[in-house]
Amino acid sequence: MIYLQSFTLSSRKLACPNIYPYHVFRGREGMQFVFDRITVLYGSNGSGKSTLLNLMANKLAVKGKEYATPNTYGNEDYCGNYAKECSVSMGEDEFGRTIRSIPSDSRYLKSEDILYEIKKIQQKPVLHEGMLLDLLKDGMSVSEAQDFLASKEGWKLREGAQFSQEKYSNGETSLQYFDDFIRPDALYLLDEPEVSLSPDNQVVLAEKLNDMARLLGCQLVIATHSPFMLGTLQAKIYDLDSRDYRIANWTELENVRYFREFFRKHDAEFE
Repeated sequence: MIYLQSFTLSSRKLACPNIYPYHVFRGREGMQFVFDRITVLYGSNGSGKSTLLNLMANKLAVKGKEYATPNTYGNEDYCGNYAKECSVSMGEDEFGRTIRSIPSDSRYLKSEDILYEIKKIQQKPVLHEGMLLDLLKDGMSVSEAQDFLASKEGWKLREGAQFSQEKYSNGETSLQYFDDFIRPDALYLLDEPEVSLSPDNQVVLAEKLNDMARLLGCQLVIATHSPFMLGTLQAKIYDLDSRDYRIANWTELENVRYFREFFRKHDAEFE
């Protein structure tokens, strides 16, 4: 399902070249991204892929969005203004009707979110804090949540969560996170979800994401520069390192070609 059809950058140009986030997309004002079931935003560090995902999350008001701190140039809210100046168009449902809103289960997930889930299990104080937050999200008051966690039922829940997750390595916990928390029929904005994963598990994750789009009705926009993810995802790829944000094949991307040349250089050592 295509929930988000396109996202267009602000066309506003500022005289000052250093104001975030305008300077990230300087020279690309008004450029448009048109999305597929899986779309990859590829780019090196500083290319703007994370900023772009967060702008989309703020524009769509999805869970997990972060409000960036603007530059201290006067009192103008440059980050908020930039997001407002961007525009989106929605996809269509199976009956050809324009979708009115993004599904409620949609989320913006960063690598830090997944790593926090790992720490939440491996460190009891963080585990308690994370479970308290989960209970508050479910509608409990602070006192109700604290009383529950102090009860026998709460202790069993905490111990069970810790035991079940301690069986997994960081990478395995990351994969388990996607199995447990991803819901069908939603839009997911994923910022480098492969962090902490070995190459073979990056391929496993990419195949899971392919299945999510193909079988579960999810739409995914993913920021990554992992050659293993890029080579496995059945995705439309935007090269944010290019001047015009061109659509590229994964084998054309600089990071992928660097890996190829590196192993080619050492080919004899594998004989």
